[in-house]
Amino acid sequence: MSKIRNFSIIAHIDHGKSTLADRIISTCGAVSERQMSSQLLDNMDIERERGITIKAQSVRLKYTHKGDEYILNLIDTPGHVDFSYEVSRSLASCEGALLVVDASQGVQAQTIANVYTAIEHDLTIIPVLNKIDLPQADPERIKDEIEHIIGIDCSEAICVSAKSGLGIDELLGAICERIPDPKNSQKEQISASDENKPLKALIYDSWFDNYLGALALVRVFEGSLKTGDEAYIMSSAQKYPVLDLLYPHPIAPQKTKSIKAGEIAIVVMGLKTLSQIAVGDTITLASNKAAEPISGFEGAKQFVFAGLYPIDTDRFEELRDALEKLKLNDSSISYEPESSAALGFGFRVGFLGLLHMEVIKERLEREFNLDLIATAPTVTYIVNTTDGGSLNVQNPSELPPVNNIAEILEPYVKATIITPAEFVGSIITLISNRRGNQKKMDYITPERVLLEYEIPLNEIVMDFYDKLKSATKGYASFDYELCGYQSGRLVKLDIRVAGEIVDALSIIVPEQNAFSKGRDLVKAMKEIVPRQLFEVAIQASVGSKIIARETVKSVGKNVTAKCYGGDITRKRKLLEKQKEGKKRMRQVGSVSVPSEAFMSILKIDE
Repeated sequence: MSKIRNFSIIAHIDHGKSTLADRIISTCGAVSERQMSSQLLDNMDIERERGITIKAQSVRLKYTHKGDEYILNLIDTPGHVDFSYEVSRSLASCEGALLVVDASQGVQAQTIANVYTAIEHDLTIIPVLNKIDLPQADPERIKDEIEHIIGIDCSEAICVSAKSGLGIDELLGAICERIPDPKNSQKEQISASDENKPLKALIYDSWFDNYLGALALVRVFEGSLKTGDEAYIMSSAQKYPVLDLLYPHPIAPQKTKSIKAGEIAIVVMGLKTLSQIAVGDTITLASNKAAEPISGFEGAKQFVFAGLYPIDTDRFEELRDALEKLKLNDSSISYEPESSAALGFGFRVGFLGLLHMEVIKERLEREFNLDLIATAPTVTYIVNTTDGGSLNVQNPSELPPVNNIAEILEPYVKATIITPAEFVGSIITLISNRRGNQKKMDYITPERVLLEYEIPLNEIVMDFYDKLKSATKGYASFDYELCGYQSGRLVKLDIRVAGEIVDALSIIVPEQNAFSKGRDLVKAMKEIVPRQLFEVAIQASVGSKIIARETVKSVGKNVTAKCYGGDITRKRKLLEKQKEGKKRMRQVGSVSVPSEAFMSILKIDE
């Protein structure tokens, strides 16, 4: 156990985590040069295309330092704010973390968030300055920034270039010397790690394999586990035989007969579904049970909700099967069936954030060959009713009538933005338009500013990140975390087409923005709804009050074309007959809303 080192790599997006992981793997000789590829641990096509890590990945490496062989368990974590749940899950299983900071860009918003998560888990943090071979790199300035903003001593920070391999051996030596082994860790739940105690293993990741079934990636805190043992899942009180144990590896996991305290391994139990094992659960032995599970582990919380509907309504069952299979590999989504008068049957799906929503929708379309419509993303509101009750509302159509609502509470987030000083004015304007309250403004250096705001989550789930990047020419970094609920003056904005409410287009908006938002929506809808043989009214309403209207003109049909002469009364008679027909058609005619209408809501520019 004294030669085991469990560590994660944490950093802001694009600071070189995956490249550094690749370089460490190749330096340790775990993968031959022929098998090596960039972003080796990112095994999804969408990760490679977008250049981002979506799912944390683990690998077991061997490295010889000063004549001793060490076991290095490396976990590469995502950097994007939506996947901070993956980061906290990985850090719960480590004793140390490499804090990677770009030597040219410096500390960014997600760097701070991820470091604080690591500090909460009592990890030993090694500062690493990456990309020092760039001409604009300034390691001394970046060290001062880390000390000033985060408060970590950077006198022994390691300068590396993951691309060229510069400083990698020094980094691996520091991992062996400075990160404690599992037995001497400061972490309270593992300070007394002992392989002779009853087994305690934390499931910190799970996925589905077509050949082996549902797999659990575990970190053993106490005791040992062998193939043939009967494992006991503590939350569900179920017993399963251990068919196989594997050490994680990006190319070919290595089999082992047993695992002991301090180790990380994949447990194969021949399970058919992932619902049989939950991430954050504790595995112990049926023959020698632990007294209590490992504490301090939180499940994923969905922040953003959207309806997903198949364009071809006959493919509802295929969408259900696709979501079930996708949940096997991404346990952080939640879904439940819902129906819409406009879109038919679909699912209300919960996501960790807007990027997560994009990724899931793209994976469903690619991997399962589905064509989907996504409704406007919403967040969870708490509605206090006049009879003293309280309910959670994720879908605007669930909102009770106005006279039954005492108050609506909306979720707020604490947003951290780091930006060059020249863009501060643009950011303050942007956030004040989004109902944000400034809590802190700190000049890190004369050129860089840290801003902290409280802002409603609903204001940032649509297009806030794009607007922030536009306002700062791409230089600002952004991170957020949920900080509670506050009362807000909110109303439900409905869109009516030919007098009928289109439930899938309903949104919850601040009262003061309802008129402008309603006007924008009906204008966008007018361009999209096809012309009929009768006039179609498109209206925005709050309750029963119409606040905006546009009219789609009718298609003209020349009923007098067959009159090639004769008295004018003949033509008048035909036109009167047409007018009566159009009036009747308006009463019974129905208008089908095309799928582009549901996307237009997402693209409305305020």
